[in-house]
Amino acid sequence: MTEAARAAAAAGYADLPLDTDGVPHGQPVLDRLVALLDLERIEENIFRGVSPAESPVRVFGGQVAGQALVAAGRTVPPERRVHSLHSYFIRGGDPTVPIVYEVDRIRDGRSFTTRRVVAIQHGKAIFALSASFQLDEDGMDHFEPMPSVPSPDSLPTYAESAAGYLEKVGMARLPRPIDIRYVTEPPWRAREGGPGEARSQVWMRADGKLPDDDMLHVCVLAYASDMTLLDSVLVRHGVYWGTDKLLGASLDHAMWFHRRFRADEWFLYDCESPSASGARGLATGRFYAQDGRLVATVVQEGLLRLMR
Repeated sequence: MTEAARAAAAAGYADLPLDTDGVPHGQPVLDRLVALLDLERIEENIFRGVSPAESPVRVFGGQVAGQALVAAGRTVPPERRVHSLHSYFIRGGDPTVPIVYEVDRIRDGRSFTTRRVVAIQHGKAIFALSASFQLDEDGMDHFEPMPSVPSPDSLPTYAESAAGYLEKVGMARLPRPIDIRYVTEPPWRAREGGPGEARSQVWMRADGKLPDDDMLHVCVLAYASDMTLLDSVLVRHGVYWGTDKLLGASLDHAMWFHRRFRADEWFLYDCESPSASGARGLATGRFYAQDGRLVATVVQEGLLRLMR
């Protein structure tokens, strides 16, 4: 691993700025995320990444997706930008050991480049990703308009929204490199009213300043995309992580990147769930820049088992 990643993985959070609920946040936490995305090159097509010192029981899905995309991007000329990814979460990742990323250079065409990445721990695949990169081209241009929502500055912070629920709210105690503001009622509060509309809307941004690296901004967006997407399934059924006997995990994840953006500026994540069945829930999401441009689209299916 790089020196920066090694330091980020080993460091505790006692010296970092705290949110109003006592959870680390802000630029130093974001800097550690950036360091964790700086993979070590072991061989021409082999990279190694690590998890932060404070992690959930399994490696966070957004982390492994972001790191896998970094590995793919390291083998592609910088003038070719990623426009889509398709991935499967195969096994739960172990946050206590490094993750090895093996890149397969599937195709290098005149306009498009295709890469496949497999993430490996303990000799077994835990995650697989395919990504496509393209040279910039002119063409038709349109997008669905952004929903009308309150501005992020008018909304409560995540810490304020979680007040009184902190011990029960999913990853609420983990350091926060992403600033999140709920437009719709937070799912841990919404569940008190029973089943509701299958929709979740949040404003998000990296909680600090990111370097001027287009690929890094895409990888940070991929990281953030796994944070609230399945909320749209849960609110439809009036349940939430930690407050109900619910077992969940991401199964697959796809993203399409439409336009350039900065992940350290506000973007609206507008998510809805068209279906849930067979202990699986499907969610779709759209990322809008604050100026109204549609910058990315996401689709994910998650395992959602209600335990009796």
